[in-house]
Order: sequence, then structure tokens, then C-alpha cells
Amino acid sequence: MNSFNNKDGKVLRFCYSSPLPMRLDRWLVTQQPEQSRARIQKFIDAGFVRINGIRSRAKTPLKCGDEVQVWMPPPERLPYLLPQQIPLDVLFEDKYLIVINKPAGLTVHPAPGNKHGTLVNGLISHCPDLVGIGGEMRPGIVHRLDRATTGCIVVAKTQEVLVNLQSQIQRRVASREYIAIVHGVPVSNRGTIVSFLGRHASDRKKYDVVNANRGRYACTHWSLVKRLGDSSVLRFKLDTGRTHQIRIHCAHIGFPILGDVYYGNREKNPLPSYAQALHALQLGINHPVYQDRMVFQAPVPEFFEKLLNMFRNPCN
Repeated sequence: MNSFNNKDGKVLRFCYSSPLPMRLDRWLVTQQPEQSRARIQKFIDAGFVRINGIRSRAKTPLKCGDEVQVWMPPPERLPYLLPQQIPLDVLFEDKYLIVINKPAGLTVHPAPGNKHGTLVNGLISHCPDLVGIGGEMRPGIVHRLDRATTGCIVVAKTQEVLVNLQSQIQRRVASREYIAIVHGVPVSNRGTIVSFLGRHASDRKKYDVVNANRGRYACTHWSLVKRLGDSSVLRFKLDTGRTHQIRIHCAHIGFPILGDVYYGNREKNPLPSYAQALHALQLGINHPVYQDRMVFQAPVPEFFEKLLNMFRNPCN
């Protein structure tokens, strides 16, 4: 950009007054707490940040008296990010956030080859201002659930709330509990699974337990809720939220989730192809504005309840 003045959006101006030098990106995070450091660095790399009118780098040290200009681009409405009337099971909503009980078969956000009919399409119909929050393809999405997984998912309505809620998840202030029906019966009543998760060696759509130098740390706590013949109901609490974490960990210890066609038993699947017996039962957060502790619980879907009844009454 040759000049900020001929661009839409807005220009923010700051003055660095500390006698001690500080990296540009670190200081901007303190001035714009609603923006993550990664997002600030993207702005800098794109040339949206200048020191005394000169394009700068993230690690540039600021000196006392420096003027910092930040160009904030307007939200981008992508052509395929269209509002669609999709029924939403709303557990809670105010002007800052919305909590949804997601059904099975509903993808959370658009992706190549799947640009319509997602939760995001339904959300921007319900909350048009979501477009542009947190990135173009996932406006407002704090965390995600797999397409076949049901239950609690929280969506932010402002950039400030998005950063706050994502920080709560990273710092484990937020709590997430899941329930699942699995093949097999554990001997013990509880346990903790710790591993490193990374891309599968031969199938790039899948993840796997890998060596520490190839993956990211993942920790899942589980407890036995009920034994159902050759199957069991387990409850999970996450310390981390890696992609497919519960599904991989269950399969890794020999108790794959019913209906999981990626990591489970494809031949013994009593569920519809779009569903698996994994449900995000409970979500706890601190309200990002009022600071009240809020705990949301999503009732299990009908197919999950029918499956439980089938195991309880195998002759019916």
C-alpha cells in the first residue's frame, strides 16, 4: 500500500512512550487486546502497520516517541459465504455470543468442496455481523466440532469476545466434556490418555498417535459411565483440543467410538452414515464481558438415546 488514506477501513494511531525498546508485535497486542498476536503479525506482514510512516517488521524495536499507524481493513464478505436459513438449536444467546447444540451431519465451516449448508452459513443468516470476525471462512468460530459430532459449540459475535474465548480454551479456563458410546468394555473405571497427535503417515485426512517430534501434545481424561454388554458409555474431559483427539485416543486404547468410520469399526456401525456416538455434552466458560461462570449442557440427540435404549433392551 502506498498510502493508508486511499483505502477503505480505518487507521488507528498510537504513540510509543516507554523509554525502553519493545518489539512492535508484542506492544501492539497490549494496545489491541481484542486482536491475537498471530493476527497482529499477519497485519504487519501484509504491510498494514507502519512506524513513523515506514513499513516495518514484527520484530522491529520501538523507540520512545515513535508513531505507529495500523490500517484495519473492512470485513471481507466472500462470494461463497452466503447466509442460509438453517435451523439452529440455540442454547443461549446475548449480544456477545451464541451457544448452539449442533446436530450430526452439519459441517461447522465452509471448506473446499463444501462451501454451502454449513453452520457458518446458518449463523451469518442469524447474525449478519459475524462476517469478518476471526477470518473469512470461520467468522466467530471459537472452536469446532467434527461433522458427525453433536453438541455444544460457542460462537463469538465480536472480535474481542472471540479472542477472549479462545484464550479461555488455551488457558483451560473453559471446560469441555463429552460423552460417547464405544466398542468394548474397559477394565478400570477411569483413566488418562496422553500422547502426541500428528498427520497419519499414509492418509492425509486422518491423524494418528506419533512421536513427540512429529506431533502436538494431547491429553484426554475419561471415566466409565455405564457398561452395556460388549459396549460402554464413557465421559471425557479435555485438557487439549486437537483435531479428532477423542476419536483417536479411544481407538488407540482399543475402544473406538460407535459410528466412527475413520478410526472405528466400519462393519459394526448401527448409526446413519452422517453420525457417530460422540456428543459434546457440556461447555463451561466465563462470560467474556460480565465474567459470570456459565455452564451449558446439550441434551443427547434422538439417535444417541435410541442407541442407548437398544443396548439396554437388546430383545426389543
